Amino acid sequence: MPFLALSAAVLLLGIADSMVNSYIVLFGADVVGLTPLQIGVWASVVAIGGIAIGWWLGRLFDRRPARTYATAVILSGSAGYLLLPKVSSFPVLLLMAATVLGAVGAAFPQLFALARSVLGEGAAGQRSAPLLRSAWSLAWAVGPLLGALVLSRGGYSGLMWTAAAVFLASALTVLVVPRPRPVAGASTSPGSIPVLLTASVTLFFAAMFAGGVALPLFVTRALHQQPASVGVLFSVCAAVEVVVTLGLAVVPARVSQRALILGGFCSFVCLYALTAVSSTMLMLVIGQVFRGVGIAIVGAAGIRYFQDLLAPATGRATTLFANASTAGLLVSGILAGVAVEHFGYRATFCLCGAAAGLGGVAFALGSRRRAASRPAEKVYSSV
Repeated sequence: MPFLALSAAVLLLGIADSMVNSYIVLFGADVVGLTPLQIGVWASVVAIGGIAIGWWLGRLFDRRPARTYATAVILSGSAGYLLLPKVSSFPVLLLMAATVLGAVGAAFPQLFALARSVLGEGAAGQRSAPLLRSAWSLAWAVGPLLGALVLSRGGYSGLMWTAAAVFLASALTVLVVPRPRPVAGASTSPGSIPVLLTASVTLFFAAMFAGGVALPLFVTRALHQQPASVGVLFSVCAAVEVVVTLGLAVVPARVSQRALILGGFCSFVCLYALTAVSSTMLMLVIGQVFRGVGIAIVGAAGIRYFQDLLAPATGRATTLFANASTAGLLVSGILAGVAVEHFGYRATFCLCGAAAGLGGVAFALGSRRRAASRPAEKVYSSV
């Protein structure tokens, strides 16, 4: 069944990705001996490489849909992490970041575009984004724990090699997916880039990543909780993500997709408002429920909204959404560090909430303009 194969590929990709990315900073510092600045540069180059390669492959997919693109970038990641424990030269690490490691970032939008192309524009295709997003959320709930187990037994080399094997399994699973059929009209121009909508996604994920940087420090240093408490909070968030994302696939047609996504932005505003005044773990746990709801809605319904908006250019649409989220990651680390250092944790959470709120305003304005430019808004069978 095509959907099961796609779900397995996304799950395996997410497990491998979360295994390495949960510990890649420690690998760079403890094994390679990189300075914090070098680690930051390395991470930025990985992100930029993923954006560039993803944008290129997204356009190729629209002209000629194929499984080859996803398979190739996942295999490149497998090879990269297989070699990574043997590399100690910073220039070589940067070269790998811009190529084989950065290419992995293009795999996520490619798999979602492949799903839409293979499953079609009917109910199955419409539900593919939230269902596959739930597999990705599940992978991020499992992957860091699996990575910790492998790290404790095999060290960083064992971690990278295990992740390489999981990447390889994901690539092989993609080959089980049926070949996508050419999409009529995919070679035509799908219109201009929706700037406000893209900016809204970037602001949302910048708020998400920046909050993710500040929260562990806030929990351990300001509230004096044990480091394990951070894992509990993120596990709650991941569990909520999975449940809400699965629920999106059965939302009645009468519920507006636009309204749901705006609700996701509002959920993030509630998250940071609550976190900013939190003094107990219970309040933080409640906040993580809002976080899981927001990530699930914007992360899953947002992808499909872009696919529908830029149809039939599925590859370009999915890549645009993914690259917007990566752009949020690029700016979030430095901004979060500066905000925590100069304004404190609670003020940083307020700034994250403001960024999410501003993103919601940008989405509201951008989606209203798009809707006004069409005779009537299309009604979907699910979100």
